[in-house]
Order: sequence, then C-alpha cells, then structure tokens
Amino acid sequence: MSDAKLYVGNLSYNITDQDLLDAFAPCGEVTDCSVLTDHDTGTSKGFGFVTMSSAADAQQAIQDLNGQELGGRSIMVKVAKPREARGGREDGGRGGRYRGGRGNY
Repeated sequence: MSDAKLYVGNLSYNITDQDLLDAFAPCGEVTDCSVLTDHDTGTSKGFGFVTMSSAADAQQAIQDLNGQELGGRSIMVKVAKPREARGGREDGGRGGRYRGGRGNY
C-alpha cells in the first residue's frame, strides 16, 4: 500500500521532528516527518507533515491524535491536501498592476 501524508497543525513552536516521530510511532510505521520552519529565522511555523506507511496507519493516527495535546497544545491531524501550484491561479501568473522594476512615471 502507498504512503499516506498527514498535515499536523497547531503545533507548539518547541516541537521537533523527533517529537512528531515519537507521537505518531504508536499509530503505525512513520516513513517521514518534519516540522516546517521559517527559511530566514529557522523558527517553527507551527505545523508539519507526517507520512505513514499506509492509509490504515494514517487513519489510526487521525483517530488517536487529532485533538490530543502535544507540547501543551491541542493538535489538528488530517490528511494532507496535494500541494497547489504556486500563485494559486490557473494561469500561474502573479497578476496585479505592479511587476517590479522602475515604471514610467
């Protein structure tokens, strides 16, 4: 069976990748986990992703952990949505009037 990726939200900013692994391991085999961090500061963004080895393990994790406390906060666990193309528009463009550079004033 294929991997199942979960979104984990409302994480304490002190939660590490290892903390996520420790929390999700009792639900089944964890194949990957990561807390997302700000590129510039390295601080947690308060959410992360956990990949379970099967859909059944992922469903077990949702059932067992959604709404439970981790690091002093009630976490949200749900199936991760596929990543959308950057820009959020069908044409992939940024749109808007200003495109950077110097304008004709």
